[in-house]
Amino acid sequence: MPEAVDLVITPRSRDLGEGFMVRRILPYAKRRHVGPFVFLDHMGPADFAPGHGLDVRPHPHIGLATVTYLFEGEIMHRDSLGVVQPIRPGDVNWMVAGRGIVHSERTRDELRRSGSALHGIQSWLALPQAHEETAPDFRHYPAAGLPEVELPGARMRLIAGKAFGAVSPVQTFAPMFYLDAVLDDEAVLPLPEDYEERAVYVAIGVVMLDGERYEAGSMLVLRPGSRPRIAAQGPARLMLLGGAPLDGERHLWWNFVSSSKERIEQAKADWRAGRFVMVPGDPEFIPLPEA
Repeated sequence: MPEAVDLVITPRSRDLGEGFMVRRILPYAKRRHVGPFVFLDHMGPADFAPGHGLDVRPHPHIGLATVTYLFEGEIMHRDSLGVVQPIRPGDVNWMVAGRGIVHSERTRDELRRSGSALHGIQSWLALPQAHEETAPDFRHYPAAGLPEVELPGARMRLIAGKAFGAVSPVQTFAPMFYLDAVLDDEAVLPLPEDYEERAVYVAIGVVMLDGERYEAGSMLVLRPGSRPRIAAQGPARLMLLGGAPLDGERHLWWNFVSSSKERIEQAKADWRAGRFVMVPGDPEFIPLPEA
């Protein structure tokens, strides 16, 4: 393993039904988070036949911000704030759970009738302790309003944070970066150097990092201060992410993230008792898991 790489994470795959595959990258037994990122799923690629689609029923979150970033397809977001917003490729839909929010993610009826494809990345970012109980919020940022960074053979969209001299308009709570990087064959890509914790996820294609080959589905967690050389072997698509270390450990249980185990127990009790505000127009819900 190259000296620049601290850990290689191979995601665990699971079928969520309808042939929709998810690869769970974070949390990982040997690495619970990278910067503020505490959860990372690679969704799809999936092709839904006519009459089928995604149906993630209303469920709660606390203590985090979520961003679903699509390469292909569409997801209809609804939440307890009354927001109804389609998520499309390149857009950023930034949901701050704070003290509590409920949302659902589904395929629109029109797309369900015709059939559709879906492919993307879902991430959760732990909020700093001072903001864990902030008011819930939702912001939509169209792809056209996000900064783009171009280097020889590489085109990058800055989803959130700061990198390569660009600043995303997405509201964040701690120093971080999150980039979607599309590389041509043999393109060589540097990484932001101003962050202690950094990782590269190979979403599509193959790259060489300091002479070692890594295929799609590999997350490379880098050593602090390293300056690796990443070169595409054919067209590739990478997610670059990281930031400042978290201000203390985080506990994750189901969809809840908190620095306090007691707060998670309260959230469990609140969901079980129906004390969360629900999603208007979407009366279904996911029951609290038994374990």
